[in-house]
Amino acid sequence: MNKNFLRVIFLVILLMAVSGLSAAVDIGDYFDKGGFFMYLISFLLIVMIILAVIKFWQLSIKEKIDAKQFYLKLKGYIKNGQIDEAIRISSQFKKTTMGFIFWNGLLGFNDGLKSGKKGAELQQHLQNSFDEAGLQKIPSVEANLFWFDIIAQVSTLLGLLGTIYGLITAFDALATAPEAEKTALLTAGIATAMGTTFYGLVVAIPTMFVKGALQSRADTIINDIDEYSVKTVNQITYSLKD
Repeated sequence: MNKNFLRVIFLVILLMAVSGLSAAVDIGDYFDKGGFFMYLISFLLIVMIILAVIKFWQLSIKEKIDAKQFYLKLKGYIKNGQIDEAIRISSQFKKTTMGFIFWNGLLGFNDGLKSGKKGAELQQHLQNSFDEAGLQKIPSVEANLFWFDIIAQVSTLLGLLGTIYGLITAFDALATAPEAEKTALLTAGIATAMGTTFYGLVVAIPTMFVKGALQSRADTIINDIDEYSVKTVNQITYSLKD
């Protein structure tokens, strides 16, 4: 079964569990008592959602390409010496990272042919064209994924900071507050402590799973590029030797 599918199922179950828990307690009351920390964690949640939507669009929609079929189509033209046709096909997909790398690599190879390069020099020129395009575009596939780790860690730490603040408030109430107010202040301090920890983890845990799913998709794209670019370079090399 697809790993990304399993991650999505687990995330849905997790969110359902959180929804069930929120129905059992007054989340709004805990949010109010959490104060400033709750707003900071909510800001991180909003940033995470925006980043997740952007990266999902980039990795699953913008980068959508059947890598194997794309390679096999180009392989047929390359074997027949139809480099111009292979360039035309790859140019149709140059908005994707893989398509751009193949388009740029084949253009470089074609330029090398026209300039009179032969043998090892032409092969090196071909390899350099693919490598240059890869260095230019591949980093964008994983760009900004590190922010999900930061959001998960910071939301957890903010929850912990809120916990410490709530406990300090509770102990201070026990020590200095009038007897009639101690119970209410102690309860409010504990509510702040538990509420911020809970909310921090509610944001951090889904963030980690979202990052994992997006990272898996990015790794698949990069692995496909590595595999089929090597195969294409080898196929062109073999064609030169024929």
